[in-house]
Amino acid sequence: MKTKYLHTMVRVKDLEASMRFYELLGLRETRRTESEQGRFTLVFMAAPGDEDCPVELTHNWDGDEGLPSDSRHFGHLAYGVENIYDKCAELEAAGVTINRPPRDGRMAFVRSPDNVSIELLQMGPALEPAEPWASRANVGRW
Repeated sequence: MKTKYLHTMVRVKDLEASMRFYELLGLRETRRTESEQGRFTLVFMAAPGDEDCPVELTHNWDGDEGLPSDSRHFGHLAYGVENIYDKCAELEAAGVTINRPPRDGRMAFVRSPDNVSIELLQMGPALEPAEPWASRANVGRW
């Protein structure tokens, strides 16, 4: 029996804020579904060239009282990046907290506006440890 990965779904409270966050990670909207009857919007976002591996952002028009909550039970989404230091600097400049800095030149964690844990991994070999990241402590939970 063949199995194919379809997508990962996360519920979002503020669709526009969440889309801006995922755009900072390099994802772009690939398709959208609006359901007047169901009162929800589904936005699929993926990295260019990885359109077969989207994140589905599910936004309930009438709100979702449980968001944002501690979504740590969800686990995390993981994305490879070309330069983890540059990506973390870009995210931080945009107001994103780097929960687990890339001290090792290989891995970092951030959280979306909906409290979803996002792992960033350096593509290829780890970069040499470098400041300001090498001496930074963890912030919050990741």
